[in-house]
Amino acid sequence: MSHISNGAAIGIDLGTTYSCAGVWFHKKNRVEIIPNEQGNKITPSFISFNDSELLVGEGAKNQIARNPTNTIFDVKRLIGSRFTDPQVQKDMKSWPFKVIEGPSEKPTVVVEFNGEEKKYAPEELSAMVLKKMKEAAEEFIGTEVTDAVITVPAYFNNMQREATKEAGVIAGLNVLRLINEPTAAAIAYGVDHMEDKDWDKEKNVLVFDLGGGTFDVSLLRVGNTGSIDVKAVGGDTHLGGEDFDMTLVNHYMNEFKKKHSEDISGNPRALARLKVACEKAKRDLSSTTLASVVDCLYKGIDFSIKISRAKFEELNSSFFEKCVHVVGECLRDGKMDVKEVDEVVVVGGSSRIPKVQRMLEDFFNRKVLCKDMNGDEAVAFGAAILASKLSGNDNNDEVKRDLVLLDVIPLSLGIEVDDYTCGKDIMKVIIPRNTCIPTRMKEIFYSDTTQTCIRVFQGESINVNDNILLGQFDLFKLTLGSNGRSQLEVCFSIDANGILQVFAEETSTDKRKSITIAKT
Repeated sequence: MSHISNGAAIGIDLGTTYSCAGVWFHKKNRVEIIPNEQGNKITPSFISFNDSELLVGEGAKNQIARNPTNTIFDVKRLIGSRFTDPQVQKDMKSWPFKVIEGPSEKPTVVVEFNGEEKKYAPEELSAMVLKKMKEAAEEFIGTEVTDAVITVPAYFNNMQREATKEAGVIAGLNVLRLINEPTAAAIAYGVDHMEDKDWDKEKNVLVFDLGGGTFDVSLLRVGNTGSIDVKAVGGDTHLGGEDFDMTLVNHYMNEFKKKHSEDISGNPRALARLKVACEKAKRDLSSTTLASVVDCLYKGIDFSIKISRAKFEELNSSFFEKCVHVVGECLRDGKMDVKEVDEVVVVGGSSRIPKVQRMLEDFFNRKVLCKDMNGDEAVAFGAAILASKLSGNDNNDEVKRDLVLLDVIPLSLGIEVDDYTCGKDIMKVIIPRNTCIPTRMKEIFYSDTTQTCIRVFQGESINVNDNILLGQFDLFKLTLGSNGRSQLEVCFSIDANGILQVFAEETSTDKRKSITIAKT
């Protein structure tokens, strides 16, 4: 067994369907991906409860057909969300497990465990997966793991990031940093290609990360000395392999109903079995043009159907087209032409889908995609490098010593203001999305009352109700001038760690208030 110094730091890719962890070994001058107890490098992000034990990982995933109502997955699609979110309500219809509204509008999962009803918040469930990764790392490394860098989708909002960080704390980890998944992949790419003879300058790299439940695109300038400058990010926190599986499930659920006059939509066991079969068919279709969906679904009826790659592509064409559309938006945000992109790096399990790769190659004028990194491990690989650097261990390692990250904010930040022209409240953007951090920006506003509330929002809609409320504070006893208004200066300041501070000050007096919001 290998050993490093006490208080080890690891990188964890906490995925929707699979998670992966890595650690930097300074004596070997490289990252090693941590195997689980079965010896596999990726671990299913599944949790299962039964009468006698709690299972996490592969054992839990194996329970889905036998114990569907108490086997939990897709937690990443719940974390940091509100129960009333339309997407949560839509997802609940396809999940075999029960989700109710908990305190503060938080979605809460209800299971039977040890003969009793138990309720768990998404953070608690994610913490179980993180703890599993922590324990596997401690077994592999031979010492206690105290610190971790955890990856999140680039398009995660503040609530989702804070909830992920809380999950790490519950799991007993000191979360050194939350890093965007494509940025972690870019670190892996930079280290992997550091000794390329033809790399004598900075490269424009687009990282295309299509995973089990989330999709991210990042446009970066990567230097051969370790500098990574994020120019723009885009994505969808609800697009990935799970959606491709569900299109197959819905298609074959309808086929079963037509053929056998039986509706399985309300039967959790039958749906779970069909989902397992459809996921396998999807994976098979990445290497073959024909796959089978075979299972004893319902009332002893065997359901055997062949599915072609062409049919799979047809059913999911809208998702694939959306991926390419997001790539185009990211390039526009980064003010870069297709021809200026030197490398297109694909990571994430769903990026293996042949149709996705063909569409991406066509978009970039038949450019050969960079697929030489392990798509399942690249994000954890990069996170492990950053974890070691931030932990302060082995700073003499050249790879980590030269690593410099310049990231951007994924979503715009602003405050609520009255728009008298349309008679409603709108969000006035202070810091636009894809602004490089650290940064500091300010605006002048006016109030026609002696008291005003500064409400801070995150999002891209002009309508405040469509965005995320991050926090608020009040200013009292404002001085109205001869024009009946007071002048306020509102300043947004974000440091390199993503900590947002918002200040509001009446310019004619010393009245000042502020709020600090961590990890925007």
